[in-house]
Amino acid sequence: MANRDTKTAPAGLILLHKRPGLTSFDSLKAVKRALETGKAGHTGTLDKFAEGLLLVLTGKALKLSQWFTHCDKQYEGTIRFGVETDTLDPEGAEVARAPLPSRQEVEEALGLFRGKIGQAPPAYSAIHIGGERASVLARRGEAPEMKKRPVEVYRLELRSWDPPLAGVFVHCSGGTYIRSLARDIALAAGSRAHLAGLLRTRVARFGLEDAVSPEAGVVPRPVDRAVFDALGLPCLEADPEAARGIAGGRPLRESLDTPTLNRISGDGANAVAVFSGDRLLAVVERPGKGEPWKYGYVYARD
Repeated sequence: MANRDTKTAPAGLILLHKRPGLTSFDSLKAVKRALETGKAGHTGTLDKFAEGLLLVLTGKALKLSQWFTHCDKQYEGTIRFGVETDTLDPEGAEVARAPLPSRQEVEEALGLFRGKIGQAPPAYSAIHIGGERASVLARRGEAPEMKKRPVEVYRLELRSWDPPLAGVFVHCSGGTYIRSLARDIALAAGSRAHLAGLLRTRVARFGLEDAVSPEAGVVPRPVDRAVFDALGLPCLEADPEAARGIAGGRPLRESLDTPTLNRISGDGANAVAVFSGDRLLAVVERPGKGEPWKYGYVYARD
């Protein structure tokens, strides 16, 4: 087998179906073995008990991860009412009990968590506090302060009701913790709960139906226009001279003009993928509307 440190990793994207019982990190091991490289990383963790879609980038495409990380996501979850655990999932220790809510109380509670909300992440999470993960602090018996962060829940529906279990559908912004959502819905309904099961069905416009299992053999797909379309990022075709300038290190303002970038991006996008035919040249970005455009990453130079 080739040395993983010297073998050139194929660059691209893999839609991976993570199975419950494996961590997201462990799910990557089969990918790394198949590609004979260590250069593979996921762009959004799924908890060990959860199942569903992981977006995995390989080779130099790993440097595009910032444009994959904060995508909106869709989930099907199972909330178990009556018992809260310290991890807010089925693997944790019981910390509280409460009576079961009625279906009406749950329905009313769901209405409080649609739209833009403030959410406190679970103590057992990868959030860093003072340079350490909150989960590390929690396992040491400390009580990390989990400050609320702004997230957005686009859709939240009760799909099934079989007490103590409730099936929910969630479409939310990146950074939303479904475990916290289960906890907060229960508290609003006068009960306690934990998330008993979770299936991630979509990330941006990528669907679980197109994912492969780690054991099935994986082949990265190129990061092409269809990938950026699924991310909701616009694409720009560079003329040959501009393409040569971008690949050769010419300053952005000498290769692409601001009016064209503004027109392509419209009002919503703060990043544009630049192509020459089927070849990805770069991703350019701007911090905010009216700010100057800059190179986010020049793919063609690596």
